[in-house]
Amino acid sequence: MASTKVQTQLKDKLKEVFGYNQFRGDQEVIIQHILDRKNTFVIMPTGAGKSLCYQLPALMQEGTAIVISPLIALMKNQVDQLQALGVDASFLNSTLSKSESNRVKKETLEGKTKLLYVAPESLTKEDNIKLLRKSNISFIAIDEAHCISEWGHDFRPEYRRIKQIIEAIGDLPIIALTATATPKVRADIQKNLKMEDANIFLSSFHRDNLFYEILPKTEPKVQLIRFIRNHQNKSGIIYCLSRKKVEEVAEFLRINGVNALPYHAGMDSGQRMGNQDAFLNEDCDVIVATIAFGMGIDKPDVRFVIHYDAPKSLEGYYQETGRAGRDGLESFCMMLFSESDIAKLEKFHKDKSVTERENVHILLQEMSYYAHSSVCRTRQLLHYFGEDVEHNCNHCDNCKTKHASFNAKDQILLALKTVEETSSRFGIEHICNVLTGTKSDYVESYNHTEISTFGKGSEFDNLHWESIIRQSMINSFLSKDVENVTLIKVTEKGKKYQKEPYDLAYTQDYQWPSELEALNEEAVVTNTFDKELFDILKAKRKKVANQKGIPPYAIFQEPSLEEMATTYPTSQEELMQINGVGAGKAKKFGKPFIDIIADFVEKNEITTAKDVVVKSTVNKSKSKISIILQIDRKQDIEDIAESLKISFDDVLDEIENICDSGTKLNLDYYIDTIMDDERMDEIYEYFMQAESDDLDVAYDELDEEIGEDEIRLIRVKFLSEVAN
Repeated sequence: MASTKVQTQLKDKLKEVFGYNQFRGDQEVIIQHILDRKNTFVIMPTGAGKSLCYQLPALMQEGTAIVISPLIALMKNQVDQLQALGVDASFLNSTLSKSESNRVKKETLEGKTKLLYVAPESLTKEDNIKLLRKSNISFIAIDEAHCISEWGHDFRPEYRRIKQIIEAIGDLPIIALTATATPKVRADIQKNLKMEDANIFLSSFHRDNLFYEILPKTEPKVQLIRFIRNHQNKSGIIYCLSRKKVEEVAEFLRINGVNALPYHAGMDSGQRMGNQDAFLNEDCDVIVATIAFGMGIDKPDVRFVIHYDAPKSLEGYYQETGRAGRDGLESFCMMLFSESDIAKLEKFHKDKSVTERENVHILLQEMSYYAHSSVCRTRQLLHYFGEDVEHNCNHCDNCKTKHASFNAKDQILLALKTVEETSSRFGIEHICNVLTGTKSDYVESYNHTEISTFGKGSEFDNLHWESIIRQSMINSFLSKDVENVTLIKVTEKGKKYQKEPYDLAYTQDYQWPSELEALNEEAVVTNTFDKELFDILKAKRKKVANQKGIPPYAIFQEPSLEEMATTYPTSQEELMQINGVGAGKAKKFGKPFIDIIADFVEKNEITTAKDVVVKSTVNKSKSKISIILQIDRKQDIEDIAESLKISFDDVLDEIENICDSGTKLNLDYYIDTIMDDERMDEIYEYFMQAESDDLDVAYDELDEEIGEDEIRLIRVKFLSEVAN
């Protein structure tokens, strides 16, 4: 324990240089460990104050502290900040000219420099090692220490040599720091740095000011513009998979009135640094960067981080989203996810060693499952980093969305039994194959077709069982083997559950369509509309409805108004591209709404992005076209279902979708054969008076003898006659 005098000196220096009155979390005890020349391992989330843990002790001691960092951008950023605070700090990397490099070396030898940031590549140069041997070095800080591990998301081979180089410089204490390290990666870091006996300071990975959201990547440019419009003039980072995509997205944003700049390793260093400074100095709102290069930006007020393409791993995702909200204020992290991005990332590593390809594959599998999972995003992330929590975060898309759930007790028990019967020596895919009765070469070679659970879960597919296993891991019934993370085993909690099982609800994972299917579906409209315009349009809708004596929803439904307040249609053609607005409806009701939008756009000087207007017409799939043609020929719905080999309910679903998209359907020929006039009039009159056409509300309000199919059919008739 530090003396009262040392504690006072630390707090005085903290206030004098950094302007803080108090330390956060474990900062003070970590700093004391370094001052006591003890090896120290710090795992602390982005924004929790890792940098201070080595910056302050560097100022409290004689000599120069060496900070090894892989990010040239972060080096410059931190050195600029320290120099602004009056601290003698410099960096040594490939961006310096010969004269600048000589100046830095001279000041280090003279003991003027308190913190010297060094790229690992620079550290390996013999003349730099000689320089550091001659200098008075206080300690070595290894930032982004996860780069040491082959199991980390950003492995750098040169990081594996750091310990060897430190030993060549002298017997120096080490502080290793990272924001992202799974238990496997932590063990690998300690082993490589020969600091197994180091004091470990593990902070919670929970960032309760970040809202996590993942959307299937259907129309990425449209989705991007919608999101940014809802966060106008806010500071944000967008990550892309390639340099070309970075340039393309930055240009696209500029065309659409967003103050955005690109940032990637292929740019001229002067331009890259200029763009970084513009972002830091608020001369641009959005920076677009490559995932591979990363962003070493220590900017506290980044309000959103968007992954335009999928990240390489959950570690990368957590670190990149961690750039948001470092000031503790609410910030948003949105990912546009596509399996094709995962496939591209796999291809990037096709020429690597077998081990590296396997590691990449495992990391990408975790990323893919995270995207599809309906479990609380925060719980998943924390579990991945070895931190288990019992409760959901309530600040992610999965917590804010109601997902279908089911009692998973029997399935959990079956999964646990299968793991035990296969001797806890296999991974998720193998366990799923055993449960579904899939006779893979692997399953047969281990005679796992003979165990009692083989095929006992065949009513479900492998995706379902993977979800059961992964949710059981989050609930701590199963865990990964630390030495071999591809293997899973039953935990003590899992064994207890087997003895005393209880009902437990698991959620149903997303069944996202493939990209091809997604292009055929109606565009999804997210809630990022212009609230002021929406309110004006809603008031106009009520006025028009009163004049025509019909309910407001029959004019335009609220999702259609929301989309109008997102894409600002100012012509009948553009209005017809809105979900739920067919040609008939646009002609019948459109003009006053178009006039309002045009006036609003002009008064508020809004530049509408015509090239990102949602192209959302009725699905042109063969089934929908066939249904419309068969209704025109007055075919009974049962006959339509039989011809398409789908159920009656499925045909009704399709008919409702067609009608809701603005197409007029005449079903009188069918309705007249199944319903008397009195019942038909009762339902029709209900929809005329109702505030909404919500079917659940209609079931509750109408006579209980009226059937569900009858209500659905009359709703289609009503909307076709009154609204379309």
